[in-house]
Amino acid sequence: MLDELLLKLQNLPSSAGIYQYFDKSHHLLYIGKAKNLKNRVKSYFRFTPHLQPSPTLSPRIFKMISEVVSLQYIIVDNENDALILENSLIKQLKPKYNILLRDDKTYPYIYVDYSVDFPRLQITRKIVKKPHIKYFGPFSSGARDILDSIYEIVPLVQKGGSLKNKKICMFYQIKKCMAPCEGKISKDDYKTLLDKAISYINNKTKLIENLTTKMTQYSEELRFEEALKIKQRIDTISRSQIKSTLDFAKDENLDLFVVDIVENKGVVVKMFIRGGKLITTTHNFINTTNITSLDDIYKTAIVNYYNSELPFVPSTILVAHTLEEKEDLELFISQKYNKKVSIVLPKIGVKKQLINVALNNTAELLKLQNKKDTTIYKEIQKLCSLEILPTRIEIFDNSQMMGQAKVGAMVVWDDDKFIKDDYRVYNLEAFDEYAQMKETLTRRVESFEKNPAPNLWVLDGGKALLNLAYDITSSVGVYIDIIAISKEKVDAKAYRAKGSAKDIIYTKDDIFRLEPSDKRLQFIQNLRDEAHRVAINFHKKQKRKEDKQISLLNIKGIGEAKVKKLLNYFGTFEAITNASLEDLENVLNKTDAKNIYTKTW
Repeated sequence: MLDELLLKLQNLPSSAGIYQYFDKSHHLLYIGKAKNLKNRVKSYFRFTPHLQPSPTLSPRIFKMISEVVSLQYIIVDNENDALILENSLIKQLKPKYNILLRDDKTYPYIYVDYSVDFPRLQITRKIVKKPHIKYFGPFSSGARDILDSIYEIVPLVQKGGSLKNKKICMFYQIKKCMAPCEGKISKDDYKTLLDKAISYINNKTKLIENLTTKMTQYSEELRFEEALKIKQRIDTISRSQIKSTLDFAKDENLDLFVVDIVENKGVVVKMFIRGGKLITTTHNFINTTNITSLDDIYKTAIVNYYNSELPFVPSTILVAHTLEEKEDLELFISQKYNKKVSIVLPKIGVKKQLINVALNNTAELLKLQNKKDTTIYKEIQKLCSLEILPTRIEIFDNSQMMGQAKVGAMVVWDDDKFIKDDYRVYNLEAFDEYAQMKETLTRRVESFEKNPAPNLWVLDGGKALLNLAYDITSSVGVYIDIIAISKEKVDAKAYRAKGSAKDIIYTKDDIFRLEPSDKRLQFIQNLRDEAHRVAINFHKKQKRKEDKQISLLNIKGIGEAKVKKLLNYFGTFEAITNASLEDLENVLNKTDAKNIYTKTW
């Protein structure tokens, strides 16, 4: 294999592209990009007296190159394409030594469409393709509460369809709209209201003061539920508000990225300044690898964020460190948004003070994160011989009943809690447990580019399903630690007496029968039970839907043959139940069509 590696190294092209290093088990170690593949990849090696890692490498990279036994590469047209392809493949394939950032979500913006006579404020996570749109944000949290609160105290048009009807609605009756639909307010007076509403977006302190007054008013009127709702909004907006003594003294727009690493944990802090005001900040943690550098994290964070379709990108991006690939990143952003964008490391002034604020935040965040108890993760890593500390875990289970309502479920554990927004459920075609798990895991693997792989998979099942999962991940070149947990069989039946759970843990090389009191077993059981709960609940929901559909067979004169005929014509049960009488008569006789049409669903 080393002879093949040497031959490939000696024949590398001088083109831009990405390269992939593999170990002796053909596990993917690292993905990198290069302006010149020949120069970049060869720099990792010394060729005399035999092929070996270059002695000029850092100790961490030297260790990685010592594991390399094979190489693959992909040629692209230019370095910008290489940057995008590298980012995409890292998400899909999860190499051992690359870092993954999961903060790929698009942040909400509040926007106003000035092309209409009576504009209203709305929320979007995507670019609204209309002229005369103005955006406010992005907001890492509290956008919906800000918007709802503004509508609580400023009588703008509440619903988009109200103006089309040209008829006064209940919002006018309760004094939450000035009824422009019937001409009860002029465009100029409405613009004054709109300007007032927009001022609250930029001044959350003023918004909170007005909400507090409104809450007091509701309390005095004994409208306690409405007062409580206002209080909850105040709390959310207060938490999202950023208190800063920095005064930019001018109307600047800036994005800021600051990265820090302590031991095996990294953090990215992002801040967004609009109109000279710090409007929002967000952070996310990364489990670093042996060769992770600040430059790697900056590159990944910046490409991830700006590779989305953003409604606004400032001309200046602030960073706290010198970036090796600064010019490449500037070119990538500038070309994508068709404007000149500069990445700047400020040395003096307010911008430097802002960087210092962010650096203080990263230090505090890492200090708090490292204080968290990770003992259970370390114990499970040691017990199961896992490659990576299992801080983000995906757990899978399937459910069915006699071939009906076949479903799969994936739940996610991260940052010491279940992340319900990341849960996924699947309607399945397969009938047996093995084929259902194969279908579920295959569909998850297909989504790795959009939602990168976790540190660990936990399956509700035994050794056969564990081997299946490894086959699926290795077939697409992804290495993930995987374990399975199944109930112990007693007289060929699953045994789970209350308080005495006899569960077995399977790893690639071992089988563990831990005592029911073992904290490691209890932790894995808790994960499995949550996946089981989600799968069962989704199964029940789908079964109720199927039972409703099957009720067609209970209609007088409608047998299986006619149901099949209807499905062949309409495609789904839902289409049948929504069909007109005329459409039904195109398939069945008038009596049968009427029976179906008049059936109460």
